[in-house]
Amino acid sequence: MNIVCIGGGPAGLYFALLMKKHNPGHQVTVVERNKPYDTFGWGVVFSDATMENMRACDRETADEIEQAFNHWDDIELLFKGRRIRSGGHGFVGIGRKKLLNILQARCEALGVNLVFETEADSDADYPDADLIIASDGVNSRIRSKYADVFKPDIVARPNRFIWLGTNKVYEAFTFDFQRTEHGWFQAHIYKFDDTTSTFIVETTEDTWKAHGLDQADQQQSIDFCEKLFAGDLQGAKLMTNARHLRGSAWINFQRVVCEQWSLQNEHGSHVVLMGDAVHTAHFAIGSGTKLAIEDAIELARLFAAQGDTREHIPEVLKAYQEARRVETLRIQNAAWNAMEWFEVCGKRYCDQLEPEQFMYSMLTRSQRISHENLRLRDRGWLEGYERWFAQRADVPVPEGRTPPPPMFTPYTVRGVTLKNRIVVSPMAQYSAVDGVAGDYHLVHLGARAMGGAGLVFAEMTCVSPEGRITPGCPGLYKPEHTVAFKRIADWIHANTDAKFAIQIGHAGAKASTRLAWEGIDQPLESGNWPLLSASPQQYLEGVSQLSRGMTHEDMAEVKAQFVASTRAAAEAGADWLELHCAHGYLLSSFISPLTNQRTDEYGGSLENRLRYPLEVFAAVRAAWPSDKPISVRISAHDWVEGGITPEDAVAIAKAFKAAGADMIDCSSGQVSKKEKPVYGRMFQTPFADRIRQEAGIPTIAVGAISEADHANSILAAGRADLCAVARPHLANPAWTLTEAAKIGYTAIQWPKQYRSAKPQMEANFAREKAMAEAAGAAK
Repeated sequence: MNIVCIGGGPAGLYFALLMKKHNPGHQVTVVERNKPYDTFGWGVVFSDATMENMRACDRETADEIEQAFNHWDDIELLFKGRRIRSGGHGFVGIGRKKLLNILQARCEALGVNLVFETEADSDADYPDADLIIASDGVNSRIRSKYADVFKPDIVARPNRFIWLGTNKVYEAFTFDFQRTEHGWFQAHIYKFDDTTSTFIVETTEDTWKAHGLDQADQQQSIDFCEKLFAGDLQGAKLMTNARHLRGSAWINFQRVVCEQWSLQNEHGSHVVLMGDAVHTAHFAIGSGTKLAIEDAIELARLFAAQGDTREHIPEVLKAYQEARRVETLRIQNAAWNAMEWFEVCGKRYCDQLEPEQFMYSMLTRSQRISHENLRLRDRGWLEGYERWFAQRADVPVPEGRTPPPPMFTPYTVRGVTLKNRIVVSPMAQYSAVDGVAGDYHLVHLGARAMGGAGLVFAEMTCVSPEGRITPGCPGLYKPEHTVAFKRIADWIHANTDAKFAIQIGHAGAKASTRLAWEGIDQPLESGNWPLLSASPQQYLEGVSQLSRGMTHEDMAEVKAQFVASTRAAAEAGADWLELHCAHGYLLSSFISPLTNQRTDEYGGSLENRLRYPLEVFAAVRAAWPSDKPISVRISAHDWVEGGITPEDAVAIAKAFKAAGADMIDCSSGQVSKKEKPVYGRMFQTPFADRIRQEAGIPTIAVGAISEADHANSILAAGRADLCAVARPHLANPAWTLTEAAKIGYTAIQWPKQYRSAKPQMEANFAREKAMAEAAGAAK
């Protein structure tokens, strides 16, 4: 084949040498705009796994690269006058120029034609090529030329960064955070040869402009950074080799994702994107070079496996996109999480978190590194952090004793102390009779209270018969309801050390529906009752009953119902109360602009839309014992354009905090059937994190938290104060005890009746872990 690689970066060069090595008969050309053995940029980072792949593909190149590598295990944080170091992270770095020079020399040795100082304006310049690799970078001209086919999604991120170098050699991957009068700057620093380190400085657009850096030239920007980070530079100078960039050399990162990766042009040549031209990964996890190299490896592998003639090109390119898309998105998602952390850290974390917790939050920013993964990397550091976390929870840990994992530390709100931070989330059971929580609820909630959780919630308990979601929902509007819940509360308090919580709510426009297993959200076939909401609406368009908008008289009556239910919950002996203002139910319908079209003082602005829920909350708070906590469940994101956003959720949380709420339970969605949520593990935790930091109120994280590792990561990083676990608790009432055994935490107490099973479960999990470790070591 006649192969032309446009762009002499890692992707183009490595693909060229692999194809030439595989079949010397291929005519392979690399076209590069720069001079021979010249490039811009400082050091690049990639993983040990990438090196293993390169070693398998071309040992000569891998050996030379490894000789030039600088390897380090430690990450060091410089923050608020502290220096904190964690090990076991395993990075390798090499100068970008050195890497490209090695690849260029290997290409020449194999007979690849390298064409330098040539601008390849178009794929049309090479009409005789069978295959054209568009490895021409983030600003790819070829991608732009065929944008209607490749369909790139390009997002310019808000932060500004400048890519510098220094002759001070840093022995750890170092993050240096410095506060100025206008905001925070952070430096990402790592060595890549014996004399030089990369030094990337980043900040927000507002802070950048406030310091006048938008008006600075490159030298002025370098001088500014030298002064700002002088404490650690200790006289070392900062340098740039990006004189080709105009202005101050501060740029914005561009995230690139393409829907289509290849095409056939008018000359019959097949054109395929590779490297930054098709996808970018933020430098926060250093995976751009990794992705480019592994693109080249996979495409060359597919040609070797499926055939490397012109006739095979279409099927190979199709397989290439399918093979690389999933892995690319995985890396990009991790990079996106890390990137967003650095974009908001000045606003969300730097001022709020102490150095120890800030370090943990930074290490786990991509969500690829979990609590137990940190233990594998650096057990000593993590146990030291767990000891610090426990002490913050007033749990002294004597030297020589293993500290408890974060999820097993106590948490106190007002006069209530939870033994640990795991919550059995409110989960509708649709099994009440005329609002009475009966034997089923006693067994259901009692079993989960015995299962080790610190707090057990009953499902949403309705303040009126008309406020029930279904005829099977429990209520707190009759004396017999209070008696039924008192029976449950008394049993939990007598037989366990868990606390008992009741969530009160009114279903609003989502009321008068069938039991879930008979048709969720479908209206009753008979016996329907009238519906209330902030404004007239149908939850299921053309299917649900039509609710009417509440009058002021309705609002006064419903508020009184909430107060009566609150007093009943206190009489029943509940330790904790939650006000349900989420999921499109009555109070939620006032908050969301999707469901509130009122024109009076309760509609319009967010402040007005919050007015009635806050009036209800104030009345509830006044009726609830002052020594017991109240949380508020909100939908932090409607997942619909024009609905509540995470930014709105911060304002909502601040309003409830000011009204006396102790905690925000951070859910999302279920307000509109037009929603398009983005699911994934711990997918709602970012809402809890943002609200906790920006609104300054404790939060409960909910949603796809399914193992101890999730909970410990969330709590240790300060992303939430409690973790609510739902479906896993349906499957296993003793989820908390089981997870403790899985991670080897044996200090947890079991119910005395079940203690004989505790050592057996712990031994089984210990044996499974040992077998898995032995199998891994044997590979």
